[in-house]
Amino acid sequence: MSRDHDPPRAPQRRLVLKGAALAAGALAGGPASAGAAPLPPQPEPPPFVNPLVRQRADPHIHHSDGGYYFTATVPEYDRIVLRRSRTLGGLATAAESVIWTRHTTGVMGAHIWAPELHRIGGKWYVYFASAPAESVWDIRIWVLENAHQDPFAGTWVERGQVRTAWETFSLDATTFTHRGSRYLAWAQHEPGMENNTALWLSRMANPWTLTGPQIRLSTPEFDWECVGYRVNEGPAVLARNGRLFLSYSASATDHHYCMGLLTVDADADLMDPANWSKSPSPVFTSSDTTGQYGPGHSCFTVADDGLTDVLVYHARPYKEITGDPLNDPNRHTRAQRLGWHRDGTPDFGAPVPDAAPVSDSVKESA
Repeated sequence: MSRDHDPPRAPQRRLVLKGAALAAGALAGGPASAGAAPLPPQPEPPPFVNPLVRQRADPHIHHSDGGYYFTATVPEYDRIVLRRSRTLGGLATAAESVIWTRHTTGVMGAHIWAPELHRIGGKWYVYFASAPAESVWDIRIWVLENAHQDPFAGTWVERGQVRTAWETFSLDATTFTHRGSRYLAWAQHEPGMENNTALWLSRMANPWTLTGPQIRLSTPEFDWECVGYRVNEGPAVLARNGRLFLSYSASATDHHYCMGLLTVDADADLMDPANWSKSPSPVFTSSDTTGQYGPGHSCFTVADDGLTDVLVYHARPYKEITGDPLNDPNRHTRAQRLGWHRDGTPDFGAPVPDAAPVSDSVKESA
């Protein structure tokens, strides 16, 4: 989420890796016994319709045990909500529970932004951004923990702030594992830099503690990353075809909001910034043709077939906004099939129109 109230002229860069380590793979089933008849063809999953969830920005979906868990930013910026469904489309009408509410004073008292739900070591964790009630733009990254097997039950414990190298504006944390190591990616203003936020990466000692150095992966440098604000944020990670792809969002949160892409070879050292390459052009932008504006802050999941990659993001169904874009509630959660180019890189296409059934059962292209 770009912040119109970010420190004046301070950050020019905002990049967040919203890295959510993506749940992928087919829905589990045991191996057939010798001589058993082959399983019958599975019916195609029903299409889902956009917008998937209205007035929910910065969406994050965790897929496990054959189900989908959904959380996102609410327009009031005051609580963390959770939905669950056996199907992706079912999230639209799934009951929504409030699992945590902001403090009335002190830390975690304002601007509850961009929650992400992750399952780590048999426990549930929520990463989110917030500020003190008395200083609403001093935004930092915080973590909740729940040891119950059901995230709708048990107790959510406040594990505290994720401490980075500086006490500066930071948000949009995501976590993922690669080759046995857990990483955190996030957006933060670097002191002395003319940016809003840059994208950072660090290994983790546990789900709320960083260890070792933190490196800058990217900073706004192209014109399309610097409209309104110099921003890279909202990262999401997808591992496919021998590479890790990191999508992120750039510019202000109006119709200029768009997505870029970083890429690294899966065999490379992720903690060496030189191993990451950056697309010089945005990979996902507003569309006058489909009537969708400001697409961004994405995550990735798989369709009900367990095979098809799905891009989840938010966008508005109109271009013009009155007042501060952060006060406009209509950033709706949306989903669509993620395609693949022949060279093995993701094909984001264009944001699909509202109220159009989108089949989530199409297989990946070659």
